[in-house]
Amino acid sequence: MATLKDISAELGLSVATVSRALNGFPEVNKKTRDKVQQAADRLGYRPNRVAQRLVTGRSGMVGLIIKIKPDMSADQTFFEVITALTAGLAARDTELVLAVDQGTDPVAPYRRMIEKNILDGFILNEPEVNDARVAFLLEQKVPFILHGTDRDDPPYPFYRIDNQKVASDSIDLLARLGHKRIALINARLRHHFAHERLEGFLKAMDRHNLSSDLVKTENWLADDGYMSALELLAHASPPTAFVCASTPIAYGVMRAIRDKGLRVPEDVSVVAHDDAMPVPRAVTLDHALTVTRSPLRDACEPLAHMLMDHLNGKSVADLQVTLTADMIVRGSTGPAPKGGVLT
Repeated sequence: MATLKDISAELGLSVATVSRALNGFPEVNKKTRDKVQQAADRLGYRPNRVAQRLVTGRSGMVGLIIKIKPDMSADQTFFEVITALTAGLAARDTELVLAVDQGTDPVAPYRRMIEKNILDGFILNEPEVNDARVAFLLEQKVPFILHGTDRDDPPYPFYRIDNQKVASDSIDLLARLGHKRIALINARLRHHFAHERLEGFLKAMDRHNLSSDLVKTENWLADDGYMSALELLAHASPPTAFVCASTPIAYGVMRAIRDKGLRVPEDVSVVAHDDAMPVPRAVTLDHALTVTRSPLRDACEPLAHMLMDHLNGKSVADLQVTLTADMIVRGSTGPAPKGGVLT
């Protein structure tokens, strides 16, 4: 097995420079780091983790703590996300340590892992508004990256989609189709993304001079979407279109529309945000679903690389990424019915 000395002799660099390059020290320029890494790969070099930690203070491991929820079985993306994160970190010679939070204190598992001093940082997901985990890690000065945000002006690295635009793009599409009674079936408002989508919905409805009185929150599953849709369709002036926080919610909405004897999209149009969950798939519903689409799996590799860049000293300002979700128009949307919803 090759050693640092072998790489040093191969490239004509000092052992110290080779070591710093392989450990991501910022004082070694990118060209040299790439050249050293290529030589290490070519020669079959594998770092000694114990020695590496003595030099860098880093363990080569980062953590992801998963909160056990009553509806965990509904999380169709769990294994896909874990696999993609593991692969992304492995490409940077780092391991993912997975832990489970079964308690009521969201900070406790982070405190426990930090006290063990075995992790270099954390990947956080599903942020709540003013998330206690974020506040704790900022206070402790522990590196992390968040998938999403917990506030409007985050002081930490994040990777997210523009959730206000997710909502406003959906409203713009439906308004162009002539819909005036548009309902929002949103996710649980304890999540920051749900607040952003509600704000985007309200702003877009105001921009089109439309009433925004048809809003339901605290939805998560298909059954939630079904019950909320039934209630909204019983309104004295029911919606001709629904904007849904997720594909499962839209699945429930479409069932409710059918059970009311109505048709998609002739009577009622449906738009949803799609994180590309394997079940249900937006394209396999009774009417292929019009969506704003941003697959969760696409965030995994960037999250992994951005956390490693953060650990290597890249500035927070350069590690704040906001993307725009794609709008994909399919068969679940159509022109507003001339006479309103059939009853």
